[in-house]
Amino acid sequence: MYEEEEEYFSEREFNEDLNAFNAMYRKDDFRFMDSDRLEALIDHFIISSNYKKAKWGVEMALSHFPFNTMFLLRKAQILSANGELKEALEILNDLEKMDPRNLELVLTKAGSFSQLRDSKNAIRYFNLALELADDMEKDEIYLDLAMEYNNIKDYKSSVNILKRAIAENPKNEVAVYEIAFCYDQLGEYKKAIKSFKDYIDENPYSFTAWYNLANAYLKVDNFEKAIWAYDYSILINDDFPPAYFNLGNAFLSNSKPRKALECFEKCLEMEGEDALILSYMGECHEDLGELDLAMNCYNRSAILNPHLPEAWLGMGIVNDLEGRTEEAIKLVSKAIELAPDNASFYHVLAGVFEKDERVEDALEMYEKGVKLDDTNEDLALDYLKFLAGEAPYLVESIYESNPGFQKMPELDLIRVYAYYQNQEYTNAYLILDNLINKDADLAKKLFLHYPEAKNISGFRDRIEN
Repeated sequence: MYEEEEEYFSEREFNEDLNAFNAMYRKDDFRFMDSDRLEALIDHFIISSNYKKAKWGVEMALSHFPFNTMFLLRKAQILSANGELKEALEILNDLEKMDPRNLELVLTKAGSFSQLRDSKNAIRYFNLALELADDMEKDEIYLDLAMEYNNIKDYKSSVNILKRAIAENPKNEVAVYEIAFCYDQLGEYKKAIKSFKDYIDENPYSFTAWYNLANAYLKVDNFEKAIWAYDYSILINDDFPPAYFNLGNAFLSNSKPRKALECFEKCLEMEGEDALILSYMGECHEDLGELDLAMNCYNRSAILNPHLPEAWLGMGIVNDLEGRTEEAIKLVSKAIELAPDNASFYHVLAGVFEKDERVEDALEMYEKGVKLDDTNEDLALDYLKFLAGEAPYLVESIYESNPGFQKMPELDLIRVYAYYQNQEYTNAYLILDNLINKDADLAKKLFLHYPEAKNISGFRDRIEN
């Protein structure tokens, strides 16, 4: 937006002017200076965010060159930067009447509307700026326009703008990151995957695209593909710790804790001691049955960041596995205290209470967890299984009262067993028959949840046939 000082003067001449200006500023005594040189100094102060000197300079400039539109524009830009948006827009509106297609003016006006949270007008002026800009200037304008659509949560329009940005400049990797954010907000991970694969077809060495493709695969629990894509991203750029961290997460989710540990240890080499990484390493050791090492990692994590709930949760789980129930309850409760909105933490505490046969406490924790998140399938399964064992007559009413449960076909297996336990055999067999017709493989999981169901001929014969 602003011209480089060297375009007008040598470095020596510019420094002489800068020293002269600073001397005048200190004495509040302006002496005449050529307009081009004064403009370069004002631009220098704006670029340096020294708006106090810039404002003084532009006021002095306008006292000598009152009709110079460039100085008026600079004044509007300084006012806008200082949050004096109403005054800035008054000047910009006057200037626009004289030169409505001045790109710098249009961008300043768009930025002022953006600061006012007036996205409708900001979008209008950023679109006009795209019409006026040459190809070299469009990258940043596309991103600004996409941000305005994000501000009003119109992520689909933002995606369309970012696709245009990438089509015009395939090297615009910031746009690749932003399109990943938009698809994440929309929950359209399959579209994200296609978009990144298409981009990679044209730009096979784009680290950003491979990394975001891996993140999208991770979102849809396709861990093998996520690992494949992270590996490629690391081959291109092996100096990006988040790629190793996410690769470790993918290995951990794919039941490969030893591989995950290698990734997290690489992160520690690059980043130094980090509480979250240590917490994930604790989970790896926990999965491997190395409980002493797990506890060591969780302890180090909690020392580094006492406010990290995952560290306390991990210590609670290890204590539970080693039979120290009361200590486990205290530690998991501490995690909940730090993250009271995390449904998974209530799930863990419910499991500790259930194992200790504290039925009412377990029920309370399950209820709190489900109230926070009725889309957590593991929580929903354990909650209904718990009810099916303790109060099967409640299963159906709880199922019906949580809309998220009805999107989880595996819960039908718990309903089947609960009806059977409640001696409502017709309902049990009806739900099982419907499930077999829809997904026979899923129906077979009844025996995984309830091995004793193999001894019930009504279940065994239906599923085997």
